[in-house]
Amino acid sequence: MTLESLVLKSLRGLMSRIRIFFYRCLGLKAGCRNRMESGRCRRLSQIELGDLNAFTQGFWLWPKDSEFEGVRIRIGNHNYFNRNLMIDACGLVEIGDENMFGPDVCITDSNHNVKPGVSAQNMPMQVGRVKIGSRCWIGAKAVILMDVELGDGCVVGAGAVVTKSFPAGSVVVGVPARLIRNSSS
Repeated sequence: MTLESLVLKSLRGLMSRIRIFFYRCLGLKAGCRNRMESGRCRRLSQIELGDLNAFTQGFWLWPKDSEFEGVRIRIGNHNYFNRNLMIDACGLVEIGDENMFGPDVCITDSNHNVKPGVSAQNMPMQVGRVKIGSRCWIGAKAVILMDVELGDGCVVGAGAVVTKSFPAGSVVVGVPARLIRNSSS
């Protein structure tokens, strides 16, 4: 390892520790040895992280911007989130342990209502939840939508749009996502 890469790696690690310290002071509930590169969070008291989670560049942890005494984003232990992750939570997004998320993944537990002649921004939101089990692999640019539950060990193919729940061991691909194999059978 060159001196330059060692210094850059050390600086990124230091900045991550400073960021997490600052977020904790603002209400983030976080276990130990998490890494958070550049990203954005709001309503930190509504976010709960376990241990050993890694968030790379461009993450967004985005609970609904309103007062709330509970948790809207709950993440277990030892998860890896690649670049440009978006978790948008109006209800509850729960993620288990030992998952891997590819770049540009979007997870949302809500949806806009629509009505002819009325702007979606003037309509109330439909609020649900999302639950992702443990040991899942979510491919690049996958989108996981409201009221989806993925059991343990699921694989979501790159670019898939998951609109319904799948049991443990499912391998899903496509728009909308469909089951191509279940490895737990």
